[in-house]
Amino acid sequence: MPETRSSPTEFRNRILNKSHVVGTFIKTPTVHTTEIIGSIGFDFTIVDQEHAPFERNTIDLACLAARATGIAALVRVGEPTPASILAVLDLGATGVLVPHVDSAEKAREVAAACRYRGGARGFSNTTRAGGFGSASFADHMTAQDAQTTCIAMIEDEAALGRLDAIAAVEGIDAFFIGRGDLTAALGIERMEAAVKEITAAARKAEMTTMALVSSKGDARAMRDLGVTAFVVSNDQSFLRSAASAALKDYGDPAAW
Repeated sequence: MPETRSSPTEFRNRILNKSHVVGTFIKTPTVHTTEIIGSIGFDFTIVDQEHAPFERNTIDLACLAARATGIAALVRVGEPTPASILAVLDLGATGVLVPHVDSAEKAREVAAACRYRGGARGFSNTTRAGGFGSASFADHMTAQDAQTTCIAMIEDEAALGRLDAIAAVEGIDAFFIGRGDLTAALGIERMEAAVKEITAAARKAEMTTMALVSSKGDARAMRDLGVTAFVVSNDQSFLRSAASAALKDYGDPAAW
């Protein structure tokens, strides 16, 4: 594990300071993929409850594996509700990626669900997040409010006319550009224009921007627009690529 990688408890500071961080999606509900990605030295994982077969028990195990290997674990929640956010934060997630944040009202609800003081997060310190009761009432609230990373996914056409208002909501730490949903809604050309809109609004608000990137060239293009947090592929794609390469190398003995 690289010595330069910060503790996952410092991940929010790295996001707020626009440090260069690299992560990947976790699609497989097992501890092993998170453990492997963490041991390699990635900065964060995103447990994908929205588009993969994760439920509370398997998210719990993924968060445990992340803690064991010192990697920050974000969860893309299946629903943008306070109950969904509370559940994964209590399990010890470093933060949440909340889909379809398309208004300031939704952003305020999301931010409130992530915070105790000034927010509306339901209290419990008898959780992994609270050290199973070892953290005092005040210490738990202070630590969680400081550490929890709250990321709004901007992936709807409706959000585009409300970007400044969403970015102004206190407690939203970053935008995640949902290029897939934006492309489905707008087509490629309009999506590319929307990405420039989103990154411009983030720069104006001095807000961090995250994006899933497909290549180094794509990452450079996103970096030039101000993106500093990069998501590269996912565990299943990594497995597929390595397996395909192995089959190519060993599938035809005549080529050995």
